[in-house]
Parts: sequence; C-alpha cells; structure tokens
Amino acid sequence: MGSPILRPSRRDLLRLGVTSVAALTVAGCDAFSLNPSEEAGGKSPKPVDVGLKEAPALAGQVKAGTLPARAQRLPKNPLVVQPTEEMGVYGGTWNTILTSVDADPHLTGSLSYEPLVRWDVNQTKVSANIVESWEVTQEGRVYTFVLREGMKWSDGKPYTADDLVFSYEDVLSNKDLYPLMPQEFAPDGRPAKFEKVDARTVRFTFPVPHGLFLEQLASTGAATFHCLPRHYLEQFHGKYNANADRQAKDAGFADWTKLFLAKGGGGPDELSAWQNPDLPCIYPWKVRSFSGTRLQVERNPYYWKTDPEGRQLPYLDRVVFDIITDPQVSTLKLNQGDYSLVTPGLVTLQSKPVLARGRNQGHYHFIDIGSSRMNDATFIFNLNHKNPAMRQMLQNKDFRIGLSYALNRQEIIKVVLLGQGEPWQTSPRRESGLFLEELAKQYTEHDVAKANQHLDAAGFRQRDGDGFRLRADGERVAFTLEVRTNFNPLWADIAQLASGYWKTVGVDGRVKVEDATLLTNRVQANEHDAVMDDGDGGALPMLGPGWYFPNSGDTAYAVKWGEWYETKGKSGEEPPAGPRRQMELFDQIRITPDRQKREDLFMELLRISQQEFYLIGTVLPVARYNVVQDDLRNVAKSMVDDCCEPGPSYPEQYFWAAK
Repeated sequence: MGSPILRPSRRDLLRLGVTSVAALTVAGCDAFSLNPSEEAGGKSPKPVDVGLKEAPALAGQVKAGTLPARAQRLPKNPLVVQPTEEMGVYGGTWNTILTSVDADPHLTGSLSYEPLVRWDVNQTKVSANIVESWEVTQEGRVYTFVLREGMKWSDGKPYTADDLVFSYEDVLSNKDLYPLMPQEFAPDGRPAKFEKVDARTVRFTFPVPHGLFLEQLASTGAATFHCLPRHYLEQFHGKYNANADRQAKDAGFADWTKLFLAKGGGGPDELSAWQNPDLPCIYPWKVRSFSGTRLQVERNPYYWKTDPEGRQLPYLDRVVFDIITDPQVSTLKLNQGDYSLVTPGLVTLQSKPVLARGRNQGHYHFIDIGSSRMNDATFIFNLNHKNPAMRQMLQNKDFRIGLSYALNRQEIIKVVLLGQGEPWQTSPRRESGLFLEELAKQYTEHDVAKANQHLDAAGFRQRDGDGFRLRADGERVAFTLEVRTNFNPLWADIAQLASGYWKTVGVDGRVKVEDATLLTNRVQANEHDAVMDDGDGGALPMLGPGWYFPNSGDTAYAVKWGEWYETKGKSGEEPPAGPRRQMELFDQIRITPDRQKREDLFMELLRISQQEFYLIGTVLPVARYNVVQDDLRNVAKSMVDDCCEPGPSYPEQYFWAAK
C-alpha cells in the first residue's frame, strides 16, 4: 500500500547512509535443533495437546519455576481469536519460503502483523488488536486509544503507553532517525500532538480532522510506531545513553543512530529486526536465529491472545523461513509438500499446472488469494530525469501514449499470463468503489498505426539506419527498462515482449534485469530511465495514492515532485498544474471525516491522473493462489493480497491436525 517500486524499503534511512543491513551479524544466533524431517523442510511432527491452557513446553517451564504462570503472562483482557475452522492443538512447525534475505512483505505479513487496530481477513473492516478500545471525537481530530492491561513484551516486561511515547517522541519525531514524520501522523504536514493520558491510554490530537487514520494504522505503513520496546532500545539511543556514540563506534557504526537501527529500531520492515534475537517483540513467535538461508522463530511465551476456551496462542511451536532464490527449486519443494503459504511470487500461473498435478502425492491444496492490485505489470517512466533531453522525451504525453498503443496486451495475457486478466491501465479495481473506466481503458488497444501517429506527434519523425527514431539532438529514442529480480518472475518475460513491441514502432527499449536493492537505490537517487512494478493500490487506493499522483519521494515516476509534496516545498521540484491540483485534493481528503466526500474528492484526483497519464499499465490481475499442506488447519480458504497477507487471517491460530 505504498508508492510505486519502493516497497518495503525506507528512503529516510537510506538518506542517512543505511543502504543495507544484510551484512549485519548478530552474536548468539545459534540454530535450535530440528528433527530430521524439519531440517529437510518436510512436514512437522505430530502435535501434542494435553488439555492445558498453554503449550506443554511452557507448562513445563512454569512447573520448573523458570517461567511465570500463564495468568501472570497474559493481559487481563486478552484478545480472543475465533478459529477459522476449529479449536487447535499445540505443537509443530510451519515451514515456508522467502526469496530474498532482504525484508519481504510475506515475512512481515506472516510474523509481525500486530498493529494497534487490524483489518479482517477480507480487509474490509477495522477492529481492535493491541488496543482494546478507542474513541474518535471532535469530528475526527482526536483519537484516544486504551491498551490492554497487563500486556507484555516477549521478555516479560510490561507493554505500556511509555513504549508508544518513546516511539512517537524519541524515534518518529527524531530528525536524525526520521527526517520526516510519517504522513500517517501528519495528515496536513503538521505532526499530531501525542500525549500519555495514563499507563494504558494515549491520545492523538490532530490540527485537522484525519479521516484515514484508523485504516492507515491497520495497514503496514505505521508499523514502526507500535513495535519498539523502550526498555531495550533506549540503551542505544543518544537521549538516554550519554555514551551511545562511543558505544556505536566500538561496535563499528558511525554513530548511535546507525547502531539503534541495526538493533531493530527501524521496525519490522527492516531486516535488522529479524537478525537480533535479543529484540523483544509482541508477535506470536520471536526470533531464535537468522542466517543467509534460514530464519527461525519460536513461540513467544508472553503472547497476549487466546482461543475462545482461554488457551494461549499460538498453537504452533515455531515457524521456519527457508530463503530459496531459485524458483525451480522452490517449485520442486512445494511439489513435495514441504511448505505452506510461501512468498506470492513463487506460486505463479506457470507453476500452477505442475503444482496441481502434485497435490495428491504432496498432500497439499490451493487456497484463493483475491487480488487487491490494479495491475500485473506497470511501466514507470522517470518524468523527473536528470538528463534534460531524456526528461523532455519521457514527459511528452504523446510519447507515452504511443508506447501504450504499441503494446499487445492480449498477446501478453495469452503468452505470459496463460489467458488470465484483461487489458488495463492504472485505475483502481471495479470492486474498490473508486473505479474510473476512462482511466482503466484508455490507450489499451494494440494499434501500431496510432502508436506511430502519437510518436510522430511527439516530434520523433526522423529515423536512423536501423529504423529507430531520433530525438531533436540526433540521439536515438531509447531508454533502459530496469526490472527487479526476486519479486515477480513474469516481469522479465513481459518486459522482453514490450521491448519487441516498441522496436516495431522505432523505439529502443532496452531491458536490464538486476538486483532489487540496486534498482531501489538507483530510483532513490533519481538515476533511472524506467522501471517495472505491479500496482498495489487497486482495492484501497486512498491508502496507496502514489500510483495516482506523486505523493512522496518514493514515487518512481516523479521522485522530485513527490519529494516537493512530502517536504512541503522544502526540497524537490515544484510540479506543474496537474499534479499540484492532485496534491491539493489529497490534502483535502486527509482532513475530510465524511467518507462520501473523501471519495468524491478522490474521483476528481483520478480524473486528473487520467489526463496526466503518468504510468503505462498492462493487465488487471485476476485472483491468484497459494499452497497449503492438507494437515495445516485454520487457514482461511481465501485471503486478499494487499498490505499484510496472511496476517489478517490470524496465523497464530493455525495448527497441525493430530494423526
């Protein structure tokens, strides 16, 4: 639910020089023992359930005096999770797959979806989570939240309002850590006043109404706010430790901010949070060990949810993420029935026939994943290119229209997507309630004559000896299309087809497949010509507005315009009239408590997006699928692939059926 191309990295940290945390080594990450079948990625052992209100291993620790009694570990009012199918039993391991050592949305969705308030499994309704209640007053200006009494971190320390004060005042408001306050907490650019009412109650007071606040809190954009343990992280913070800089330098970091982030102070979207087993958490499972090929997490004994019978969750003992970069290896292992609910990019349309044939032997089945995206592949051109001649070419709307007409979307659907989907630009999905047909369907027919007409109108009539069009300066009409690895294996095929279509109309679009981190860094430095992404703002477009106007410096098609909006004109470049008007409209949307008025304003914003035609879309995604082992129960038969899948389905209530 963010801006094109930069999920899930954080540009502000990269500005501080934290370009990668993948090399961070945390002492003490020794692997715990797994039985042979688990080591091989196979099915988990028979679960054990002795009728206790907690896992047998925890009951044993209580009996031995090494762990407080269950009643002392749970809050007074734990969150009761209604099981998807039935009450579960304790024991076993959920094995799944990541495709990269970098933080992956599948990782955070599986393990750390624990916001103040949460979405339901269909992502249509917001309900209580960390907070047990909330109140909205003064026409959407004041939000008061009440935490659960007695809730604890995974190390047994109390989770209180002081943790949220620390997050807001000492982390998000600290310019050395966050040069800009996240927009969730500053809807009109002015940060909310945040106050601790008592040990369990906090209050946000915004200068203006904030109609999107609950939905934003329920999504992953505000993840850092609720997951920073003050009692642990303040030892690395310059405000609380006078020797923090010296401590950081002794550990090999430039200053305390770098060490703070490396210890997990950047939240669950940063890899460092999963490399530090000492970092307390509020998730169902806590980190046990991490290596370049495997992340292992084990039961959090202080987890604050139960089933309806009062039995402490999670049911599963542990989760193991194997990091496998080769799609063929992943498909083979899935076919053997070794994993459930893997990173979405591994379960493609191309792999579905193979996986379908192996279901009986591998003892797994498919579940439906409803698409929230508005596109399978978008072509994102850098309208703020550093090179003036390139900028002039890419900003020319006729140029982009010509490229769009040149695309044979029906062939892409037939050849790459196995007949699934329909030609689409970048409108929100029909079911979003904010569908604009003119935006969805303009310039989507394959028409070489119209493509040539618009490219001629863009001023590129002259051609070289190879048939490629020439710019006014005599240079070839060309650009490099950069495609990320480890996200969608179909993008490279779509890009190559597009390159061929563009060649037929005299445009040299060169495809370059590269590492995702390198590509992201290039976009943030505004060094790209064009990139590919999907389009994840389809179902809840107001929470992913960067697909429709440049709302931040993370917006790959207009980094400088978005930066200008994000910084209130302090940096970046002032955009032209169209995006300026969209920025004004979204400023109104942020402070409008009435839903219908927000939607009316957003439709006006979309009509400008139609006129500007920032992005070239290809295909509206259809529902996809994922793989679940037959004996893994309480997994919803369908989910939505938006902000945090499979988090809204309560993974803590998954369990292995007894045999």
